[in-house]
Amino acid sequence: MIAENGIGMTSARTRERLIERLRAKGVDSVPVLNAIRETPRHLFVDEALASRAYEDTALPIGHGQTISQPFVVAAMTSAILAAGVPEKVLEVGTGSGYQTAVLSRLVPAVFTVERIQPLIDRARRLLRQIDVRNVKFKYADGSWGWPEQGPYDAILVTAAPEEVPNALLEQLAPGGRMVIPVGGRGLQELVRITRYDDHYEQETLDKVSFVPLLGGKV
Repeated sequence: MIAENGIGMTSARTRERLIERLRAKGVDSVPVLNAIRETPRHLFVDEALASRAYEDTALPIGHGQTISQPFVVAAMTSAILAAGVPEKVLEVGTGSGYQTAVLSRLVPAVFTVERIQPLIDRARRLLRQIDVRNVKFKYADGSWGWPEQGPYDAILVTAAPEEVPNALLEQLAPGGRMVIPVGGRGLQELVRITRYDDHYEQETLDKVSFVPLLGGKV
């Protein structure tokens, strides 16, 4: 087991270099930068990759999935928080649990859904290890969200559907916003959707590359 504080390539100095890279790329939210600085990313990757944990790059976590690039985590989290701190956030695609952990430092309650059993089991253990207590987990097909706990002030999706699932749109509270990558491989856009009483508005934030959002459980 690697220590939470880290040594060498996982040290505070290494983390600070990552924060400087994110600032240089335009991330200017102090709360988001602090959350990324305080979250021990090296715990969320395979021990053999721990020395690369604070590079600004995606890394494999098994099962055909990746831990997102820190810049993407920062950008998506900042987009969720831009209109104020949401009380309840739904995360679709727990994955490694890293994005979950960052969110947990910034919002009161996170509800996270994952379709791959070994990933959600590992994420649950890791978040308990770093004393995160405001996250609820569900092993389920994320494209259906978690309607029993909704509506949500924000929804963050970490895999890309071809089209935005209606089930997720319906779980947004009025005034809520969803940040989601949309499109096929190589043609994805990160969009933010805001729900109003009688309509939704969508804006494109960036070009991105995510694993596809798949149905079912494994």
